[in-house]
Amino acid sequence: MAAIECSNLSKRFGDVLAVDDLDLTIEDGEIFGFLGPNGAGKSTTIDILLDFVRPSSGAVSVMGHDAQTEGRTVRQRTGVLPDAYHVYDRLTGRQHVRFACEMKGVDDDPVALLDRTGVAGAADRRAGGYSKGMRQRLVLAMALVGDPDLLILDEPSTGLDPNGAREMREIIQAENDRGTTVFFSSHIMEQVEAVCDRVGIINEGHLVAENSIDGLRDATETGEILVVSVGHVDQTTVERVQSIEGVSGAAIEDGRVRLSVTGRSKFRVLESIDDAVGPIEDFEVIEASLEDLFARYTTGNQGDRM
Repeated sequence: MAAIECSNLSKRFGDVLAVDDLDLTIEDGEIFGFLGPNGAGKSTTIDILLDFVRPSSGAVSVMGHDAQTEGRTVRQRTGVLPDAYHVYDRLTGRQHVRFACEMKGVDDDPVALLDRTGVAGAADRRAGGYSKGMRQRLVLAMALVGDPDLLILDEPSTGLDPNGAREMREIIQAENDRGTTVFFSSHIMEQVEAVCDRVGIINEGHLVAENSIDGLRDATETGEILVVSVGHVDQTTVERVQSIEGVSGAAIEDGRVRLSVTGRSKFRVLESIDDAVGPIEDFEVIEASLEDLFARYTTGNQGDRM
């Protein structure tokens, strides 16, 4: 059984089509990253999954339950870390989690849940004294109340320093190891690439890609990126490289030119750079990052949509 299944899902707000005929399946037990530019439809999709917003058309199933007719059941089995969360400065961490337990009608141990997210040592401190990362992990502990089958995390690493982001990533992985399906939206590509089994990319309400990251590399023909040293590099150099047949994008990176190749052999592109730009001093071939793939699918060059 799929954990989440959207079929022909659309949502219109007046003249704005926020989600457009979305078909999306997240398998039980996987970590799925949901990516897209601001305004692409990510938050609207999440709100529909939780029955906070009703779709204009289409169907949504969450853990086998209709999200609109069984919204209460869906929310009972789902833990949510919202992007715009709020904690109460005068309440302790223990009080926050106890309140979440009361709301769900369960008798979970608040300290045990805080321990799973690494803030049990501050259980009796007021949340007003928590750091950004501690607040984030407190709200995640509240999301774990009731041992949810599904975690929906909206930008879980926003505002965290590298150590905090790593800790959040480890918590997400640990909860998945316990059998929880994780669906999260993020704009931090490194976090997504580090933990996700698959990703979906939404742009202007359309799902433009859904695959593993390796699958996206294969499908877009941007599985390899060239980084070329050609002596002096400036914006004129980049423009010359971009004009070469087979180059789909170029930019300056650490005094070199980073470019992606589409529809032409890398050898031919290197020959053309030698002729049109100048002698190549050195080059390397690297795998496209998720950031490269994201840009490919969301900047208008989407001939390889899946």
